[in-house]
Formats: sequence, C-alpha cells, structure tokens
Amino acid sequence: MVSERPAPGVVLALDQGSHASRAVVFDASGSELAHAHVPVTTRREGHDRVEHDPEEIVRSLRLAAEDALEAHGMHGRQAVAAGLATQRSTIVCWDRASGRALSEAISWQDRRNANWLARLRPAARRVREITGLPLSPHYGASKLRWCLEHLPDVRRAMAGAAAVAGPLSSFLTHRLARERPCVTDPANASRTLLFDPAALDWSIELLDLFGIPRAVLPACVPTRHAFGHLVAGGSDVPLVACTGDQSAAAFAFGQPSADTALVNVGTGAFIQRVVPDGAPLPDGLLRSVLYADTAATVHSHEGTVNGAAAALDWLRGHVALDVDRALARLPAARIAGAEPPLFINGVGGLGAPFWIADFPVEFVGDGSDDDRLVAVIESIVFLLHVNLEALRRSATLDRIRITGGLARCDYLCRALADLSGLVVERYLLGEATARGVAFLAAGAPASWSAVAVECSFAPCGDAVLAARYARWRGEMARRGAST
Repeated sequence: MVSERPAPGVVLALDQGSHASRAVVFDASGSELAHAHVPVTTRREGHDRVEHDPEEIVRSLRLAAEDALEAHGMHGRQAVAAGLATQRSTIVCWDRASGRALSEAISWQDRRNANWLARLRPAARRVREITGLPLSPHYGASKLRWCLEHLPDVRRAMAGAAAVAGPLSSFLTHRLARERPCVTDPANASRTLLFDPAALDWSIELLDLFGIPRAVLPACVPTRHAFGHLVAGGSDVPLVACTGDQSAAAFAFGQPSADTALVNVGTGAFIQRVVPDGAPLPDGLLRSVLYADTAATVHSHEGTVNGAAAALDWLRGHVALDVDRALARLPAARIAGAEPPLFINGVGGLGAPFWIADFPVEFVGDGSDDDRLVAVIESIVFLLHVNLEALRRSATLDRIRITGGLARCDYLCRALADLSGLVVERYLLGEATARGVAFLAAGAPASWSAVAVECSFAPCGDAVLAARYARWRGEMARRGAST
C-alpha cells in the first residue's frame, strides 16, 4: 500500500453496522473531531431470518453524515475525502435505473437458504480453495440465490436487464454517490462466496455453481477508487475508499502488523492477523482481503464468533436482569469460589472454526442471573480463544489489540489475557472501523498519530478459568463441535 501525504482538509468516515450508522470526522493527523450516530432497526423472523430496511439505512447514513459535519462546523476546513465501511455478507437487490431497493437488506446473520446451500456440500472443498471461506449460509451467495428465486420484483427486473444484486456496500455507494456507480470493493465482494481473491474478480466457476448471472453483479474495483461524490455538508465530498467493517478495523492503528492479533467485539466478534501471500490457511479459519489495489493485496487470516453482543441480546430475553447495568458492575477478575454455569453459545450458529449453522443455545449448570451473564461473557472469550489457538498455528503472536463495544468489559479483557497468555491492549479508540476507513480514505498517511493505550491486561494465569475452558470444550464436543 502506498502512503500518501494527507490533504489539508478533513476526512469523513461512514460506518454502517447492524445496530447503527455512524459518521466520524477526522483531521489530517487522524484525530477525531466530531461524530454522530443514527440507530437502525433489525427485524428478526423465526430462527433464521434477519433483515434491515435498505431505505432506512440510506437515510440513516445521510443524516449521520450531515450531523457529524454540522457538529464539527468545518472551521474553514473542507471535507476532502470520504470512506465507507459496511457490514460484510449483508446483501441487497436493486433497480439499476431508479436505484429502488428490490429486496430487504438481508443480514449477514440471516440463514434462510441454509437447506438449499446444503445441496452443494460436495463442492465445499473447491469453494474453500478458491475463496478461503467455508460453505456457509452466512455469506452472500445463498441469500442472492434466494432473492433471484423468490422475489417477484427481482425476477421482473432481471427480465428487463435492470436488476443489480450484490453486497450492501454496492447498494449504498449507488444510492449515496451522485454518479450512481454499480461497483464493489474486494473486502465485501470476497464475502459473497462468488469472488476469487487471487484474480480480484468474480469467479466464473462459482457463479455457475451458485446459479448467479454475472450480469446482475456489480463490477469489481479496488479498495481505493473514485466511487463518486457524496452530497454532504453543503458540498460534494469525493468517496474514495470502500471496504468491510472488520477489514477497516484492521487499519484503525495504521498499517497492521503480523505479530498482533486484532480483536473487534461488536454484534459478532472477529479476530484476525495479517499474513503474507500464500501463507497456509489453518483449518477452520478464513482467508480475508483487507485491502487491494493494482499494486498490492493485503490478506489476513480471520476467525469469527457470531454470538458476541448478539448473545447478550439473547440473554436479555431470558433473564430478569438489566444486562447493561450488570455488565458495567462486573468485576475485572473472577470472584474466588464462584462457579457460574457454562454457556453453550450457538447464538446465530457457530462460526469459526466449527461452522455449524444450527447449534444449541443453553446453559450447563445452575446459577443466578448474574452468574449467567458471566457465563455468556466467558463463552465469547472461549470462542475467541479457540480461534486464537488456530491463528497461532501458522506463526507466533506477541499481543492482542481489542476494540469494539464489548471491549469496555474488563472481565472479558482479563479473561482473554489469562487464557491466551498474551497481553491484551485496550485503546482510547471508540470507533475502530471509522478510523480505519478514514485512514484508507486519507491515503494511508504515515503521519497519522498513534492511538493511546487506555488499559493493558497482562496475563496472570487462572487455573480455574483454564479448567472451565477445558470443560466447555468437552461440552461443545459432546454436541458435535470439535476441532
């Protein structure tokens, strides 16, 4: 990646997530100047359908951008560039001419077409060879196929060659940019199961396998690209970078380092490390594209936990407890003699390294509602640690950097340090995804300031926690999840 000298204006970062759309204004040194967020609604139906209203998402991003720029007041400095980061694996279908959404925004958490996808199991090895991903309904291909088969508006638009179907990022750039592009970036394209990271383009073989016509897909372009111009703050702002949320978060501290595991804990939790091209992919992990242009591609190995904050959402419906207040008063260290139950965290299905779409969600053992909260937090740590063990098979790691909403939980950070034996660093950084995409939009400037460490958790060892982890692994294996 080529480092460029930052322009003397400000950079607008847009971060579209499962719960909210955020806009953050950064100066040329990477300091946050203003931010705004607008909540978005998540609709759930049954155990496998999760959607957003795409029009609400568009409105929320426009409003967040206006609010952030207004809050900053610009102080004579023009917004010279903008970047957009979105939920990966979330898809939308829309009309190429009008821009009207033809489907809901079908979430990365949605698994509605899992039964159809199971028919392709004999091709799973080949899919992984090309994409670096397992054959999972969380990714875009099976959702796109469902739309093509089941939505009359999409079928009518296809008949008239007006349909576009692709990642949420593509729909949003089409609607937000004055030029109405129909393009996709490598990070979001690579979460469809239709993209070949080696070629940085759609795979004809995979399009044939999933029955997706290439004509309905947006064109593939680099991470940094002239996507068009946003109308924000009373002026046109060049949109010059687009990527996935976790791919952006990897650049929150600048250029990522191979000796550091990056953990981001939001609705789901993600753990990744940068790897050189061609590095062997550990079993069960993902090969991800963090950044790509005509000169270079930055890859990572990644593990995913579907039930992070989503598991706390599940808990809210099962305990008579104010989860947020209880979480805030949770002690940093385990209380001696306390023995909470174990939590089998199948919320949203098991992600890496197990990849089991339907898995139990249950407690093993008794305890108070507060004990159950501890068990849920520990389950997130346990799932992260399973992935961390896989990441360390390819090369050693020196530390963990943790960001995201649940990184505020001292107990989670302490348990992760003690179980992994690595220092866990939490930073004074509220918006990792936004800062990462702003760094990319600014041209990856070497002059960006470092982020201060807020708290460092050195591993102290915890034999009881290690024993609980071993018991948890046994309970998982009895339910069919083993590595």
